[in-house]
This record gives sequence, C-alpha cells and structure tokens, in this order.
Amino acid sequence: MERLNTKELVKKYGFRFTKSLGQNFLVDPTVVRDIIEGSNITKADHVIEIGPGVGTLTRALLEAAGQVTAVEIDSALIPILKEELKNYDNFRLIEGDVLKTDLKALTQGAPVKVVANLPYYVTTPILLRLLEEDFPWQSITIMIQKEVAMRLNAGPGTKDYGSLSVLISYYADTELIRLVTPVSFIPQPKVDSLVIRLDRRSQRRVAPKDEQLFFQLVRQSFAMRRKTLHNTLKPMGIDPVIMADSFAAAGIDPGRRGETLTIEEFARLSDEIKERLGHEENQ
Repeated sequence: MERLNTKELVKKYGFRFTKSLGQNFLVDPTVVRDIIEGSNITKADHVIEIGPGVGTLTRALLEAAGQVTAVEIDSALIPILKEELKNYDNFRLIEGDVLKTDLKALTQGAPVKVVANLPYYVTTPILLRLLEEDFPWQSITIMIQKEVAMRLNAGPGTKDYGSLSVLISYYADTELIRLVTPVSFIPQPKVDSLVIRLDRRSQRRVAPKDEQLFFQLVRQSFAMRRKTLHNTLKPMGIDPVIMADSFAAAGIDPGRRGETLTIEEFARLSDEIKERLGHEENQ
C-alpha cells in the first residue's frame, strides 16, 4: 500500500477536525523520528498509544515495537486507521475514551510503554490517571503544551514548580526530548509543544507515612503561591499548635513559600503533622 503523509491522508478520507477534541495531527517526520528514538522503544515492548489520529506516529511505532494498542475516541478515525494499518499484525485498535478505558485489561498485567500526542485540554486528567492507578507503565512519552511540560520537569524555586511537579517527581524521573513548533501540526496550534519522557521509578521518591495527607499538603501549599506556608496551610484546619510544632520538628520555616520546598521537605513536614495528629487522636 502506498504510504501517504498526514496531509494526504486527511485529504484522501475527507477528514474534518473536531475542535472540541483538540485534534492537531503531526506532519513533521523529524518529530515522529525523535519521539520513537526518545521513547527507547524496542521489539520487546508493548506500546499503548493514546490518540493515534490518522496513524502517522502509529505506523512508526508499529515498526519499532513488538505490539501497539491504540486508543482512539473519534469514531470517524476508526475506519481510516483500520484501512491504513491493516497490514500490521502487531496492531490492535480500541475505540473509546482513554479516561474510561480499562487500561489494566489492555496490558494483561505486563509492563507497557505509553506514547501519546495529547490534546492540551485533557493532558492533566490523563496523566493523573496513568500515574495514580495500578497500571504497569514503564515510561510515558508524551507531546504536550510546552508550558505544561515545563511544569512537569520543574524543580523547587522556579516559576514553573507546582503541585504537578511534585506529583510527577514522586512517581517518575523526567527528560525533555525536543521542542515542537506549531508548523509541525495541522491544524496549527497557537503555542509550542514539548516532547517529554517520564520514566517510572522503581521506588517512590519519598515514602510519606500518610500518602493522602502528603498530597493534600502539597496541593494546599501551592493554592496561594504568594502566601507563606503559615497562611496558605490554614484551610487544612489543623490545630495551629500542631502545625507550629510540626514545622519546628521538620526544620522548616513557616515563613517560606510552598514553591521553595523540595519533595523531601514536603514528606518530612507531612510525617511530622501525621505523627502529632495520631498522638492527638490517641489521647
């Protein structure tokens, strides 16, 4: 079968882009190449691709990986993908919303690598689902809005550092692969994109005594960025004496802002709060 590029495929099938789905298809073969190389995919890998579009990246994944399972929400793309990729026996196509798909069932418990050109509007929900569910991913290589990618990769004391940075750091190590400008897509988005890879850590970066409290503390610490921790953590409703004692025991100045704390400091403060809350409950 003749290999058509993205623009030719869109024209061949008379495909109409759906704005509400945030569809932007890759037209730059160098980006496809860099995603494949940057994701470290081999013939031993099972890849789950989210949002294959007309299959431009999918075809390259099929040639690099042992198995590719693509999840596509747009029913109009299903017949295109089936026709264009019908000669690949290592291809499986799932029609559905990745936020509602049973991903664990797709993997049958075996490790997988995730690759995706994610629509900007669902980047965070999809990432949170992949990270927080009991799902055996080894790496996640995604092309997302540059601003979001910088937040995923940010460290303490930088303008991009936030609760999402801490969450990503908890589960994974990150590596920026390349910048992608709007001319690499049809239709062209209004912002630059970045390809970033998340490599799952064999152990979580920290081991808080109460994971739920830890994440609540992190989220609240960034809720009002310009305020000190002393003020921004008040809505958690914890006794001020317990908070003061916890700060002191953790060696953290409550006059600091959340954006200056490392993930280790967040874990230490969380553990001190947990310990004092436990003592209070036992009295």
